[in-house]
Amino acid sequence: MLHNYLKIAIRNLLRNKGFSAINISGLAIGMASALLILLWVHNELTFDRWYPNTSRLYQLYNRDNLQGNLVAWPNTPKPLAPFIKKDFPDVEDVTRYRNVIYLLSTGDTRLNSRGACADSAFLKMFGLPMIQGDAAHALSSPGGIVLTRQMAKNLFGNSDPMGKIVRIDSNTNFTVTGVLKDLPANTSFQFDYLLPWSFVIRTSHDNDQWGTNSVFTFVLLKPGASQAAFDREVRDITIAHSDRKETTQVFTQPMARLHLYSKSENGVLVGDRVHIVRLFALIAGFILLIACINFMNLSTARSEKRAREVGIRKVVGAFRGYLIGQFIGESILIAALSFILALLLTHLTLDAFNQLVGTRLVVEFDNPVWWAFAIGFVVFTGLLAGSYPAFYLSAFQPVKVLKGTYRKVNALISTRRILVILQFSFATILIIATLTVWRQIRHAQDRNAGYNRNQLVYTFNQGEIPNHYEAIKHDLLASGAVLSINRSLNPITQHWSDSWGYSWDGCTPADKRIDFISLSSDVDFLKTMGASLAAGRDIDIYKYPTDSNAVILNESAVRTMRVKNPVGMTIRSDDGRGSFHVIGVVKDFILESPYDNIAPMMIFAVGGFFQVIHMKLNPAWPVAANKAQLEKVFKQYNPQYPAPFIFVDEAYAGKFKAEQQVGTLAALFAGLTIFISCLGLFALAAYMAENRIREIGVRKVLGASVTGITTMLAKDFVWLVLIAFVVSAPISWWIMHDWLTGFNYRVGMGWDIFALSGGLALVIAVATVSYQAIRAALANPVKALRSE
Repeated sequence: MLHNYLKIAIRNLLRNKGFSAINISGLAIGMASALLILLWVHNELTFDRWYPNTSRLYQLYNRDNLQGNLVAWPNTPKPLAPFIKKDFPDVEDVTRYRNVIYLLSTGDTRLNSRGACADSAFLKMFGLPMIQGDAAHALSSPGGIVLTRQMAKNLFGNSDPMGKIVRIDSNTNFTVTGVLKDLPANTSFQFDYLLPWSFVIRTSHDNDQWGTNSVFTFVLLKPGASQAAFDREVRDITIAHSDRKETTQVFTQPMARLHLYSKSENGVLVGDRVHIVRLFALIAGFILLIACINFMNLSTARSEKRAREVGIRKVVGAFRGYLIGQFIGESILIAALSFILALLLTHLTLDAFNQLVGTRLVVEFDNPVWWAFAIGFVVFTGLLAGSYPAFYLSAFQPVKVLKGTYRKVNALISTRRILVILQFSFATILIIATLTVWRQIRHAQDRNAGYNRNQLVYTFNQGEIPNHYEAIKHDLLASGAVLSINRSLNPITQHWSDSWGYSWDGCTPADKRIDFISLSSDVDFLKTMGASLAAGRDIDIYKYPTDSNAVILNESAVRTMRVKNPVGMTIRSDDGRGSFHVIGVVKDFILESPYDNIAPMMIFAVGGFFQVIHMKLNPAWPVAANKAQLEKVFKQYNPQYPAPFIFVDEAYAGKFKAEQQVGTLAALFAGLTIFISCLGLFALAAYMAENRIREIGVRKVLGASVTGITTMLAKDFVWLVLIAFVVSAPISWWIMHDWLTGFNYRVGMGWDIFALSGGLALVIAVATVSYQAIRAALANPVKALRSE
């Protein structure tokens, strides 16, 4: 019987090559789209869940009340980990983790690369796969370094790296004690090498201050230990060790939830990214469903030709179950052929898709689980696509079929019309979503950043730069390539530090819980950044020695502190740094997200925190000439280090990357949905024209014009699209309104978005059905009526 099914299915495919090509290609596009999305969804759902001890791994978080809001953050004090390891019996192991960037060199090879410092328990706790070395002891030696396989290859080629020397920052030698497999994309840890925590102590970056939160802390609880019980035990540990000077509480977040549930809401970590994952999983399901609907419409549009086949088979004794099996078999065969084509499309587009979503997705052809999924995917798609045509076609009654009286062409409500409404409803939702996302992005891009990003670059204050900074500055300014230069704690596009516990005359106890973003500057901050003063002057530690205790506030800080004339006032710090006198107020500028409100900020003149150098390039010179001059000067004074010059306008543009990804994906899938939907609409138009061919012939004989017949056939589809718009408009408004509430600085959803989306869907639908309508209207009525 299976052989018979297969033979009939192949015969039908070959007999109707054009129909088969459209059917297979439409289903393949839908399956390929669903596969790409599902690969990404699988990557997200398995994030940080592949460690051997995932169920017992937790990251420690802080929780405190700041500015009247309960907030949570992952940075913790350095002494937290050793204290937990010593005094908490439920803890099997604990590790600190801190991201670093150092220059690694061996021989003539020099690489400025990202790495991390961690306690010796890190590798064993997380069970990271080792190629060489012992996970339990690789980080135990103060002079040991663990490399990823790619980093080992970059440094030593194909030779064995174990026991070889790697120099860190041109002043410290480490011996390779282990080689890790390259980390997969679905992990929170992204490093090329690991250094022991003793190196943090050696570089004077370690301290025992419980009020300074600067590292990540992870714990491995013992089997059977309760997370809730451990949270109760560890909650007030910071408060107790700071003699109640701190009010910060500690709690745990499971590693399995770390990636998808990272949004702080009233001090609790709730789903943020998980909503996007669910949304795109839903989109994958809908795209596959729309492709299957297209298959259904194409199949039922040919019911005229298959109906006689069904009638004759039933007359000669075929049971309905046999016919259902035949049609289901045909759909599974088409689904299998479509899946082969979908795999090819996935392979051709996977690199571009990876670049779009910023990850490294792969199809695991060597994994049996993948092939089990593939078979299930094909069978499921075949059943979904073929079920309605199978039951529809097999239900024909032989007597009515052979008489030609089985059809109900002009039924007000039909399954095919409902399916088309569903297709265009989803397409319209995606169109509205795409337009809304891109309008929100443009709205934020047009927001005044508060400083001049043009020809502004920065590099990191590393290697020999601090020792030769004055000479570097002199040579850069003398070259004419740089107009001004400034040292700061962090880039103008990033937030690296914040603090609270400040007081001033007239403040309240609640004001000490205001969280201020902290920056630093030596001189020419405003000139270099192109920011504007609202009052007072800029910091200049060379001209004014007292500026070592000076501070500049931004306008948001002044409003939050409720002071009218801040210049000259004194701000006191509770962390032992003393007092600071306000010398100026800078107009608000965007440091963090352009979608959020600008936070209160303080700019200090603290030399120990100068980690970044900003330079304003000469706009009269070509960019290449400016860059060449910078490279020449930095290479002269810091020859061991490649100087990465980062343009601020490019870094600022990166702030829109996540929303641009969503917008691009929405536009891409909207286009695919519309394309597949149009195939279905084309099929329905063919079905309607085929079943009304005699009516059209009679109308033409009675004098109906081509325009009139075309309008008659097209208006039914116009109504379907209009109904789809009425269905989709409130749904899309609800979805996008909920999405927009996540932004403080957001655009409204105007009526024009809905009008444009509905009009676009209508134009596409009319253009799709017009070909079939005009073709039917131009047909010779003699051919339609000669059998009557």
